[in-house]
Amino acid sequence: MTLTVEDVKQALSQVIDPNTNKDLVTSKSVKNIKVTGADISLDVELGYPARSQFALIRELVVAALQTLPSIAKIDVHVSSKIVAHEVQRGVKLMPNVKNIIAVASGKGGVGKSTTAANLALALAAEGAAVGILDADIYGPSQPMLMGISGRPETTDGKTMEPLENHGLQVSSIGFMIDPDEPMVWRGPIVTQALQQLLTQTNWRDLDYLIVDMPPGTGDVQLTLSQKVPVTGAVIVTTPQDIALLDARKGLKMFEKVSIPILGIVENMSTHICSNCGHAEAIFGEGGGEKMCEDFGIDFLGRLPLTMAIREQADAGKPTVIADPDGAIAKIYKDIARKVAVRVAEKAKDMSSKFPTITIQNT
Repeated sequence: MTLTVEDVKQALSQVIDPNTNKDLVTSKSVKNIKVTGADISLDVELGYPARSQFALIRELVVAALQTLPSIAKIDVHVSSKIVAHEVQRGVKLMPNVKNIIAVASGKGGVGKSTTAANLALALAAEGAAVGILDADIYGPSQPMLMGISGRPETTDGKTMEPLENHGLQVSSIGFMIDPDEPMVWRGPIVTQALQQLLTQTNWRDLDYLIVDMPPGTGDVQLTLSQKVPVTGAVIVTTPQDIALLDARKGLKMFEKVSIPILGIVENMSTHICSNCGHAEAIFGEGGGEKMCEDFGIDFLGRLPLTMAIREQADAGKPTVIADPDGAIAKIYKDIARKVAVRVAEKAKDMSSKFPTITIQNT
């Protein structure tokens, strides 16, 4: 029996990507299949960052191919390729930034900034080029969370270089003001400052830019949602009823400006006692999942309320960096992978494929 490319595809159609729950052939992840006698070589190209998953997926592929008769050598190369995906209509993509993910909450105090920082770090740990924009002008948190101080440099007097730590590019108003200085700006000035931070930072070839949004659903948030090319939004809430009430408002705001919700993260789901390990749902339970059921969106995961997350964030080394192999870091990484998969499932941006049409008098 002569082995064919179709035989290989048939075998690979039985391999299910554990992150997308789709087979590798249907998802068009299999590339460059070559059959030479009894030898097989191929590439598996994932649309999301998954460095920690490469070995597992390669094992699944090899196991499936070994079921074919008379196989000699199997060469499988697994990689990720992140592309730009479509954003809200009428808003152009930014140069050097493929996908912008807004991390938002309806109210403050739910751990949004800490969650945004750890999601960004988790995506970077999986091999993506990631930046984080601290869009909370009144209360910038990312300089402390990222353990960064100092002023951005500029080479042309018009744009500035992002500061870096833990493999992330970071921009924040917090780098430009005294830590004790209050921001007593009105809404239009805040909006203008945020747009400048976004567009005048020299982001370098980012796969993802995580935007740590200000809490609430006011004019500033709505203006940003209308003018910033956002691929999708993640809503952070706690199980508490009042937090969920505000999170629903945030979700509705994104719906109004046609920004898809990638999912909901339930933070502070249970308190874990540092002495005895007892877990207690002090803010209630099941609220995040119930909200997902009500709106037909994905529940990305829940995070506990522990002293370690707070201590690590305050020290400038969020959990994904401080304890990369720990149980909580694994939760952040699982959530980040789900977010990246949701982005990868969106339609690709095709604006660069079409020429610009100019009408002029002759």
